[in-house]
Amino acid sequence: MSTTVKASRAAARQAPGTPVAKNPGRDKGAKRLAALFLAPTIIGIAVFTLVPIAASLTLAFFRWDIISAPEFVGVDNFVSIGADPTIRRAFLNTVGFVAVAVALQLSVSIGLAVLIQSKMPNWLRTFFRSTFFLPLVLSASSVSIIMSYLFNQNFGLVNQIIGLVGIPAVPWLTSQGGAMVVIILVYVWQNFGFTFLLIIGGLSSIPTEMYEASSIDGATGWKQFKNITLPLLSPTLLVASVMAIISALQIFDQPYVITRGGPGDSTRTAVMVIYETAFKQLDFGRAFAIGIVLTLLIMVVTAIQFRLSRRFVHYN
Repeated sequence: MSTTVKASRAAARQAPGTPVAKNPGRDKGAKRLAALFLAPTIIGIAVFTLVPIAASLTLAFFRWDIISAPEFVGVDNFVSIGADPTIRRAFLNTVGFVAVAVALQLSVSIGLAVLIQSKMPNWLRTFFRSTFFLPLVLSASSVSIIMSYLFNQNFGLVNQIIGLVGIPAVPWLTSQGGAMVVIILVYVWQNFGFTFLLIIGGLSSIPTEMYEASSIDGATGWKQFKNITLPLLSPTLLVASVMAIISALQIFDQPYVITRGGPGDSTRTAVMVIYETAFKQLDFGRAFAIGIVLTLLIMVVTAIQFRLSRRFVHYN
């Protein structure tokens, strides 16, 4: 008995650097427990992400109306995209919308962020941050319904206000140019809050000593913004622009609710065409093909942004 006790005590007094013997049973149990906790996430990703992607890539080469069996058509769905003037117009509308809306969104966000970060009481700064972010948490459909009433030519509040200064009623939603302007304004108003917060965070990370040193050298206002703010804010602007473009390329709610793609096809977008092709024409194979083309467009635009960022983004 005394020999066993001594051996146990000696084992307990082992040197700190002595390796501890591994327990294979305990390692297996830990791995099984980790797999058990990861299983719901892995299954969710597989069922709701990987399987739909694989199905889309496969069914894009079939003609399928969800009722009858899929019929293999090869690349006909992709060829028909370029031959359909409605789809071409929708993609052109989407690209034009993205160019204007993203530029306006970034400009408004930068201007307001710089203004808010200037000398201002903290309570007022917090108020503006919350106010500008509020539209983002609202439903895009409900906001679009309200805006369709505000911009109505006959009884809309916007025309009533501009009528006070003698401007005749503007056919916002019944003219091609006016409808796209409304879509851009509504989209930017609702989505610039996220970009605004990103830029606020980027501005907060810029050392104030740099502005103080430059002011001693006589640089103020625009010179500080051009030579200090923009270069040091460029990584944040890259992230903000990438996210803004990806989001804008997928616009659907505002044009669908406000104008239904009209007048004509002037506000019809790529995602609207996907929806109409799938659920109105029941041509799911072609809808999958359009979705793949849109995805490739997003990937190409994002790759170009990161490629160009090597010249304009400064990390030091």
